[in-house]
Amino acid sequence: MAKFHFEVTKKDSLSRARTGVIFTEHGEIKTPAFVPVGTQATVKSLDNSELTKLKVQIFFVNTYHMVLRPGLEVIEKMGGLHRFIGLNIPLITDSTGFQIFSLGNSKRLKIIGNEKEPKLVKINEDGVIFRSHLDGSEHSFTPEKSIAAQGILGADIAISFDECTFYPASHDYSKAAMERTHRWGLRGLVAAQNKLKDYQALYGVVQGGIYEDLRVQSAKYISSLDFPGIAIGGVSVGESKKEMKSVLKWVIPNLPDEKPRHLLGVGEIDDIFDLVAAGVDSFDCVMPTRLGRMGRTLVQNSKFKVQSWTIDITKAEYADDKRPIDEQCECDVCKNYSRAYLNHLFRAKEPLAYKLASFHNVYFINNLAGEIRKSIEEGKFSEFRKSYL
Repeated sequence: MAKFHFEVTKKDSLSRARTGVIFTEHGEIKTPAFVPVGTQATVKSLDNSELTKLKVQIFFVNTYHMVLRPGLEVIEKMGGLHRFIGLNIPLITDSTGFQIFSLGNSKRLKIIGNEKEPKLVKINEDGVIFRSHLDGSEHSFTPEKSIAAQGILGADIAISFDECTFYPASHDYSKAAMERTHRWGLRGLVAAQNKLKDYQALYGVVQGGIYEDLRVQSAKYISSLDFPGIAIGGVSVGESKKEMKSVLKWVIPNLPDEKPRHLLGVGEIDDIFDLVAAGVDSFDCVMPTRLGRMGRTLVQNSKFKVQSWTIDITKAEYADDKRPIDEQCECDVCKNYSRAYLNHLFRAKEPLAYKLASFHNVYFINNLAGEIRKSIEEGKFSEFRKSYL
């Protein structure tokens, strides 16, 4: 792990916002950084040349999905994720914790699996037993297996195996899950010594639900361990925005300044300003590409007088609209295509529609992160936040 390190370059005087650089084997990541989600080792609808053009610094690959398909044997034979994908930028893989949480709350497997099986996921001290969403086959994950899988994948940042608590979980359940996450974290650190490559950094995970005492306890405990970075989990499972902000207020002050902090699964526009102000260095979210495939394109509120930061480009009102998606946007889509054309593509169900809308949305969030970094460096973050929102 010697090749991974983090440097803080500027701190905001009115909040905990800061800029920094995460140095990895496959490149530098300027923070605060948006991390697009590439669930199946692809940021949906976008190819590598487009990710390069968008200046995507890093993206997220889901270990759970890679284990099931194409399988670790294929990835290992190909030489790891970077060579498999064909993209030489930093990558991050998750622990499978969130996917198993999602699977435990899914009803899709009842069509495939045994109708008499009461649970699709079983959690015990050793790890988790779950059924594949693809064919209902049974699999198991332990902290050691999670680390070994991520070592084979070879992403620059790996996430410690954790139990992602459902919302709203009781204090007792959240406490038990948090303590199990802590024990799994210790086991993961031991496994990482032999299973991770020397350039890979393992992030510990802070859990504890929506309870202040648990979140503070978890933050302090994970900080005391030898993790190069820290991830904050369990804030994208149904909590309100107010609860998310409270969790960050409890956690961040108890994390070391010298380690990077990643917030798992959050990235709506107003959330971004809140999490940056709280002191988060990177964050991942499926929102830009998911909305893009639905025909929801991001725009700036101040220009278009909208409240949700999006317009539904599939609506009839845009069928003859000559304007770009966002007249203030400098992306290639806004420079070259009209709302009318995108409206036509979506109505005709042309695959190009998903590509163009996703390209614009990823550019929008990535560009916003860049503007936020600039405002922090210039000592104007609070002003920028106020004017933008």
